[in-house]
Amino acid sequence: MAGIIEARLQELGLSLPDAPAPAANYVPFQRSGNQLFISGQISAGPDGLITGKLGADFSVEQGQAAAKACALALIAQARAALGGDLDRVAQVVKLGGFVNCTADFTDHPKVINGASDLMVAVFGENGRHARAAVGCSALPLGVAVEIEAVFEVR
Repeated sequence: MAGIIEARLQELGLSLPDAPAPAANYVPFQRSGNQLFISGQISAGPDGLITGKLGADFSVEQGQAAAKACALALIAQARAALGGDLDRVAQVVKLGGFVNCTADFTDHPKVINGASDLMVAVFGENGRHARAAVGCSALPLGVAVEIEAVFEVR
């Protein structure tokens, strides 16, 4: 039987990707006590990597979609770390968002809202979190967005 969070994902018309494998010498997640740290997830969709720069190649709305893709990958990693049971997520504690952008782009928080809004939609009040939204001159593989997360788990 599907849990509450899986049912909410289905209600929202969302499907999680397979938890992406690490691209280098690190683990995709690490648990310490009741904290689950998830490595940065890069923007990717069904058609592959979402690459480009905000302020040149993408609108804020397109950046939000890239951030949402990162959030789905973060939730997929959490599901893998928790043996498939997303109902064990007690709280989304923090997101750290990185936006590949031009030097004059200043709407990083609006871009990362794509991930923040998804966390609240999926986890309700337990999806509200602390956050950072930072602009960068480049990200791995030229992706538009990368986001890392900390979850409190049961």
